[in-house]
Amino acid sequence: MERVKVTPAPPPVAPERPHVLEAHGDRRVDPYYWLREKQNPDVVAYLEAENAFADDVMADAAELQDKLYHEIIGRIQETDTSAPTYFKGWWQYTRTVEGLDYEIYCRRLGSMDAAEEVILDANDLARGHEYFELGYVERSPDENLVAYAMDVNGSEVHELRFRDLTTGRDLDDVVHGVYYGAAWSADSEMFFYVKPDAAVRPYQVWRHRLGTSPDDDVLVIQEDDERFELNVELSKSERYIFITASSQVTSECRFLASDRPEDDPTLIAARRADVEYSVEHHEDRFLILTNEGATNFRLMAAPVSSPGRDSWTEVVPERSGVRLNLTDVHKGHVVLGQRSDGLERLEVLDIATGDIHVVEQPDVAYTAFPGGSPTYDSRVMRFFYTSLTAPWSAVDYDMGTRERTIVKEQPVRGGYKREDYVSERLWATAPDGVDIPISLVFKRGMRRDGSPLLLYGYGAYEHSNDPMFDPARLSLLDRGFVFAIAHVRGGGEMGREWYEDGRLLHKRNTFDDFIACADHLVAAGYTMPAKLAIRGRSAGGLLIGAVLNQRPELFACAVAQVPFVDALTTMLDDKLPLTVNEYDEWGNPAEPEFYSYIKSYSPYDNVRPTAYPALLVMGGLNDPRVSYWEPAKWVARLRTLNRGERPIVLKTQMGAGHMGPSGRYESWREEAFVMAFVVTQLGLDG
Repeated sequence: MERVKVTPAPPPVAPERPHVLEAHGDRRVDPYYWLREKQNPDVVAYLEAENAFADDVMADAAELQDKLYHEIIGRIQETDTSAPTYFKGWWQYTRTVEGLDYEIYCRRLGSMDAAEEVILDANDLARGHEYFELGYVERSPDENLVAYAMDVNGSEVHELRFRDLTTGRDLDDVVHGVYYGAAWSADSEMFFYVKPDAAVRPYQVWRHRLGTSPDDDVLVIQEDDERFELNVELSKSERYIFITASSQVTSECRFLASDRPEDDPTLIAARRADVEYSVEHHEDRFLILTNEGATNFRLMAAPVSSPGRDSWTEVVPERSGVRLNLTDVHKGHVVLGQRSDGLERLEVLDIATGDIHVVEQPDVAYTAFPGGSPTYDSRVMRFFYTSLTAPWSAVDYDMGTRERTIVKEQPVRGGYKREDYVSERLWATAPDGVDIPISLVFKRGMRRDGSPLLLYGYGAYEHSNDPMFDPARLSLLDRGFVFAIAHVRGGGEMGREWYEDGRLLHKRNTFDDFIACADHLVAAGYTMPAKLAIRGRSAGGLLIGAVLNQRPELFACAVAQVPFVDALTTMLDDKLPLTVNEYDEWGNPAEPEFYSYIKSYSPYDNVRPTAYPALLVMGGLNDPRVSYWEPAKWVARLRTLNRGERPIVLKTQMGAGHMGPSGRYESWREEAFVMAFVVTQLGLDG
């Protein structure tokens, strides 16, 4: 029986209620400014009407969505266990159970054959909440307690609780309004945490003594400069607590001994504009990763007794083409996370000899980063490894013998074979002559005759879009898609200069680079405009909005998730979360030069009468990073000026924030929704 195609009803129409915005003699009229009124019933009704319209548009693809969802689940090992780590006599791990959304945190004493103890079951904690996320889970140094922070609405503001692992019951201590960042004192009796201000800027570090009222907690430090955020963490050696104040491009660090938690923190080196440094503890010294005197960072050392700049000595110098970005300190070795030739690599520094070697990897293009090695005096480093074709692996690497042991490889059900897929690295040329790397993957046997292609981009905050495996992506590849990542400027793929050339008054390079990548893929025969889809999230959503305004005819379909598209109005409002400390990234529009420049690319301000491609826009009502009204306003304006006939769809998560749905099954359903939109809008048979 032939299925009847559903014709969607007309989209909702947001009433125009003009609001005048003036700055530097420039007058803008915003007809949808009123959508900022979150408590206004008209706003909620409009968003719900948009959700209904989105479902209406996708009704004809309901069967495909369900098929894609079950394909995703069919590749996931739903009941699974993470690679265990051994620390202080306990094997620690997490596990998942088929049908349950969240991880279960577990441990076994002495052996994996011992009886399992459940530390936390996030499924129990999430019960009764529409949204749930754990901000952190921190075991105490004596392994008898765990501190955990819960977000139950997507705001990223948490409730802090403490569980006694000997009884399995929570203590009476409950602290509200907590952000990310945590550290235990050495005696496991005090806990340091971070609180945000009204703009959700983490600006205070507090100290709580277990068994006392949170009203008696002590304010350790407060950061009054709105460009800076605070974080607190415990060193791997567990001997020091570090408190770091950082903006986008400047930082400073304080420390105190974990066995003297009531001492005042000691400043290591006062902040200097555009100078960053991070600190780890190693024996009787601190190791300091900094860009002071080194554009792409170098590793320094200073005695704990005299940690100021005058005492800094060089351990690893800056090297041409190598961006040092993290350290993982062990007693006899230091693991250096570095980026060169556009790849995330690992190096090992032997403390005794000073020799450095690169950890060899099996793929030409890959991602590798350290993690899960809690034991300070071990010479075995745990790292995670993946590529566009290699499922995630946890690898133990003996830094002395260079022997590697795969502890756990992500299982992919359904008979996945790496050799059935091909990964490549291409280079596009930007308008200013700079070569832009592109990573791509496709099913072996793909012919270059204009295949459907999904191009992903981000390009901000020196964040790198590294090649990583995603089992859900196989549903597109098996349908003949090419998946590609445009490693545009503004990210960190090619060193600090790559970032600098894509921020502030160089931001438009990000958009030009992305368009150059799309043009190159078309010219090389990988795709054609009628089959080219693009996707970005958050700052990557700004990228999507900007390139659609510049070259709408180049793309057939676009997906923008929690997109930062109302850039100028947001950056002018210093009461919104993240605005002031984002000035180092985008510029302060209170200054005329930055005002004009941001206005020149802000997607919302540059929507024009033209034919736009099919567009799926997604937001979160409780999003503290990109307010829900940015995507909502953008869609309303696009609908008014769009001269094309392709659908423009807005989908708002009414009980979530920036990270989307919290449960893994709802996340997979959302991914199936996105993929179904792309497949159908490219006119493909699902």
